[in-house]
Amino acid sequence: MSGKIVRLTQIDGVLPNLALMKLAHWHRAQGDSIHFTRSVDRDMFEPAHYDVVYGSAIFKFSQLRLMRFQREFPGAIVGGTGTHAPSDFTVEQVIGGEYEHYDYSLYPEVTYSMGFTQRGCRLKCGFCVVPAKEGKPRSVNSIATIWRGDPMPRHLHILDNDFFGQPEESWQARLQEIRDGGFKVALTQGINCRMITEESAAAIATIDYRDGDFKNKRIYTAWDSLHDEKRLMRGLELLAKHGVKPDHIMVYMLIGFREGETEADWLHRRARLREFGARPYPMPFVRNPETVGFQRWVVGAYDKRPEITWDRWKAAKFQPANLGE
Repeated sequence: MSGKIVRLTQIDGVLPNLALMKLAHWHRAQGDSIHFTRSVDRDMFEPAHYDVVYGSAIFKFSQLRLMRFQREFPGAIVGGTGTHAPSDFTVEQVIGGEYEHYDYSLYPEVTYSMGFTQRGCRLKCGFCVVPAKEGKPRSVNSIATIWRGDPMPRHLHILDNDFFGQPEESWQARLQEIRDGGFKVALTQGINCRMITEESAAAIATIDYRDGDFKNKRIYTAWDSLHDEKRLMRGLELLAKHGVKPDHIMVYMLIGFREGETEADWLHRRARLREFGARPYPMPFVRNPETVGFQRWVVGAYDKRPEITWDRWKAAKFQPANLGE
């Protein structure tokens, strides 16, 4: 008897979708056939009938794509942090428990390995779903269980939301595995500089931290509120003290989220980070001409040019061509 025909749909996101990779591995183990796609619409060449359809959305701004997908596949099982009710569906509910097996064949161009060494978070930020979804921090995987093994490159995407939130003996063990194995590591979700210690700063400096392409040295962190300035700067200074170059640090600046927040707030945070030598990267919570324009001004390094002030950039309607570029 033949197995089921399953559609796995990645609605958004650049990185491979771990939830869909788990489902693909599990369904193939049951003898089912998989059709993986990033399209929310039915393609003329794909199967006419599916026994099961899944969709995964990470970002809230994907609601229109999600709605199109649900119109096309009314009975689809949908999950992820980008849905209206992410708790309605989890991979564990489908599979019946924890499952740490992934089908990388969905992404044949991907050569790195990815996964979590911990889940959960110590904080309860209003814009973040992680604490409600995952609970308190806990260790879940060693580096050995995340890496796919030879002959794959020793490149790791560690997706932890709070790497140093797990017990110290656990994060110390993970970092020792990284050093011993000669891994290049992209901590793409960032580390929490507000809560960094002498010990964790010194430990971070000993690993080969990289950006998502594993080409440049990069540590990611975030500065979400002006009120965190003192703690954030202390953490950045600790990293620098132990050998992390300021230019290696990219700081995501949440903008457009907090009530009463002003452009003066954005400009102050940007200036403090530039002064320290780190790389600010504004992240609009609400995408509008001002927040997106500010992001382009900073990320394009126009803010480093004295003649192109933020006011002049706005007056030119955010277009470099209007500034004589």
